[in-house]
Amino acid sequence: MDCSSDESSELSDTDIDDYAEKVYVDLKSGRFAARLGADRFRCPFCPGKKKQDYRYNELLQHAIGVGASNRAAKVKANHQALAKLLKTDHADAAGSLPARQAEALFNPPKPVQDQELYVYPWMGILANVPAEQTEKDGATVMQQLDRFKPSRINAVDSSNGYTGFVVVHFEKDWIGFKDALAFHNYYKSRHLGKMDWNEAGRRGKYIFGWLAKEEDYNSDDPVSRFLSERGELKTVSELQLEVSRKTETLITNLTNQISAKSKYLLELECKCNQMDLALQRAMEDSDSLHQRYNEEMRNMQSAAREHSRRIVQETDQLRKHLDEKERAIKRRSKQLSEIVAQTDMERRKLENERKKNDGQNDSLNMARIEQEKANEGVRILVEKHKKEKEAALNKILMLEEQLDEKQKLELDIEQLRGKLEVVKHMEGEGVDVKKRTEELTKQLDERMDAMEHMDELNQTLIIKERMTNDELQDAKKELIKGLADLLNPRSIIGIKRMGELDEKAFLSACKERYGAEAETKALELCSLWQDNLRDANWHPFKMVATGETHKQIIDEGDEKLVGLKEQLGEEVYKAVTTALLEINEYNASGSYVVSELWNNKENKKASMGEVVDHILKQWKLQKRKR
Repeated sequence: MDCSSDESSELSDTDIDDYAEKVYVDLKSGRFAARLGADRFRCPFCPGKKKQDYRYNELLQHAIGVGASNRAAKVKANHQALAKLLKTDHADAAGSLPARQAEALFNPPKPVQDQELYVYPWMGILANVPAEQTEKDGATVMQQLDRFKPSRINAVDSSNGYTGFVVVHFEKDWIGFKDALAFHNYYKSRHLGKMDWNEAGRRGKYIFGWLAKEEDYNSDDPVSRFLSERGELKTVSELQLEVSRKTETLITNLTNQISAKSKYLLELECKCNQMDLALQRAMEDSDSLHQRYNEEMRNMQSAAREHSRRIVQETDQLRKHLDEKERAIKRRSKQLSEIVAQTDMERRKLENERKKNDGQNDSLNMARIEQEKANEGVRILVEKHKKEKEAALNKILMLEEQLDEKQKLELDIEQLRGKLEVVKHMEGEGVDVKKRTEELTKQLDERMDAMEHMDELNQTLIIKERMTNDELQDAKKELIKGLADLLNPRSIIGIKRMGELDEKAFLSACKERYGAEAETKALELCSLWQDNLRDANWHPFKMVATGETHKQIIDEGDEKLVGLKEQLGEEVYKAVTTALLEINEYNASGSYVVSELWNNKENKKASMGEVVDHILKQWKLQKRKR
């Protein structure tokens, strides 16, 4: 039994239901197989179609569509029986379908006249709807029609305003069509359909409703214009054919894709099999090569061991022979060495001494050149200091002579003033007082003029002496700077930094108190107290009288010094007080460290004469050595 069944008689439309029931019994008994697996089905009445593998929903749609079409009665009856079988006996396969799709499959619309034209998408018409119910997008009307599941409504307007008609829109699928039919039958059963509307003379107090069809679409009124703008006329069979075409097109495309995928998968499987075969062959070749390689290696190792054994034997023989020759050569070499040893030793010794002397001579020559340059610079500097010292001494002697002359003039002036007073009191004693007074006054004026001249000369010399002393100090600084590289702590004359703390005292005290951190702590404390010495606001001295003079001494009660003595002991305390006395003596105004020429032998400040004498002695000594 199939779509091209050869049964002799054709069925009439009235016998379709009976024939469908008979086919249903045959399907249920297993005479015709429709189910291939858990979710795979086939249509037993369409064996000529390419597609023979359906899912539940696909086969059910196919059976419902053909059963409701305008095809032969026997074909429709067969597919109606198949649809009943699927819904009744194989409903378990529909569990995974969406709710709306499942409802459409199990509750298809009842067959209608195939040639009757409907407005598609499905639309219903409401007449005599009050205008207030269309407000707010027709919320009131939508609520009244909620059971029919409309998608939306539109009030129909004309050039004169609202016409009283409302178009109700339903979904485009078969469920929407079923809802539209229910809407139509609802109003028809209550005598509120289109015929009732026309019989009532298109007026009344109730709302009338019906499904939009060809007559509504073609009537020349605002409703027909609204319908023609938003839909078209179609029969149910046309829609079924359109859906079937789309479904078959989709199925064909999917079938082609599956075929292409299957072909591609088959090609991949072939390639994979070929690769597996090639890999298997390669592995077999590799194993064979590996075995041959191992065998060759064993043969080579055996041959190598035999060869090594022969080489060892030959080597032992050669070694014995070489040992004998080596002993003979050593004896001969010893004899030759005894002959030439002394000559070689002397030659090497002379060569080494020559190289050593050459190196020493080069070093001495370089040192001599540098020393000559340094000695020449020192000699020039010493001569300059000597000349400046002689000039300063001459100026000091001149100042002393001028001071003596000034004192002598002052004495003469006082004597003349005394004589003048005596003469004034000798009037009446036979002495020419006036004449004597004039003589003494003249002598006094001469002495006063000489005294003023002497003061002016003395002031000039004082200014020059100050300038000379400044130059002498500058020269002394340059001398210290020049001698810094020539003098050392062991020489008689050296350079001492007055006011600089002795770090050894701090290090010794910190070793007793701080252990491993002694060096770091000593540097930290020494730097701290050097900053304290530079602090101009700290002056730990006091004045004491010694006879008719006063001098400054260390104030032993100063808080900082007392704390220092308690913290670090007597040695550090002595180092700090010594630096304080040096700064107070040599740079009291600046409170910073100054360099001074120092006589290390007598532990006192070195005079310029001592420095010059020491430098000249050193220069002459170096000159004699050269």
